[in-house]
Amino acid sequence: MRRHARRGEAGRKVIPPSERGADVGRRIGVGLMYGLWRPRVLGAWKVPPTGPVIFAVNHSHNIDGPMVMGVSPRPVHFLIKKEAFIGPLDPFLTGIGQLKVDRHSADRTAITQALDVLSNGGVLGIFPEGTRGEGDFASLRAGLAYFAVRAGAPVVPVAVLGSSEKRGRLIKGLPPLRHRVDVVYGDPFEAGDGSGRRTRKALDEATERIQKQLTAHLENARRLTGR
Repeated sequence: MRRHARRGEAGRKVIPPSERGADVGRRIGVGLMYGLWRPRVLGAWKVPPTGPVIFAVNHSHNIDGPMVMGVSPRPVHFLIKKEAFIGPLDPFLTGIGQLKVDRHSADRTAITQALDVLSNGGVLGIFPEGTRGEGDFASLRAGLAYFAVRAGAPVVPVAVLGSSEKRGRLIKGLPPLRHRVDVVYGDPFEAGDGSGRRTRKALDEATERIQKQLTAHLENARRLTGR
């Protein structure tokens, strides 16, 4: 699909994220994730094979995003905090189709790019808790609801379990080599009420609906995996 630059913050042209780059990122992720750890993927068949989709991923460790990128049946464009885009990581992350976002402001450039991903029929990855924590979906930000309602894209819950269970001996900040990490995909669902409304009340209701779905999925994923 042909991509066109759109106007973002302060009227600047916003270049849509690279679809080919996200596919390259997925291939890199496959090699790294399966080479270093032992991912077990459940429910990948539930991901719609085409069309816009939003992955709502819990977040308890830094490898959660790369793990989902590597095991996903489709290339993923993640919204990633701008603090991660430092040094050589900046051009690398941008090159593989990832989106830099300022979590402390209404980042219009990131919003435009994220909507471009969905309008082009791609997969947008979001950590709805906003930052790394317990990974239990206990506190959600409204961004996920906004994108889901605005784009009319189904949300697929994704639970990553086991990434923060143990520390490796060689690198303390990473799980042990060959450690099993479970990635469990849930059933797609619509966040909105079908009316297309984007009022504050509608977004609050969508956020509440999303939280219930994600919490239920996480509980089910823990039962399935025994974690």
